[in-house]
Amino acid sequence: MPIADATLIQLAQRRRLYYKICRQCGGRNSASAVKCRKCKSYNLRWKKREIKR
Repeated sequence: MPIADATLIQLAQRRRLYYKICRQCGGRNSASAVKCRKCKSYNLRWKKREIKR
């Protein structure tokens, strides 16, 4: 079901694409996270944002 409203698309992309992944346990963390919420590691990376169509 495609979304027609541009602001809703932007909101959905922000929610689905902008977060950090822990390199040790693979846990999802907020964009402002400094360390992992599951394993307390500081080894975080941004989620890859390449959209494949």
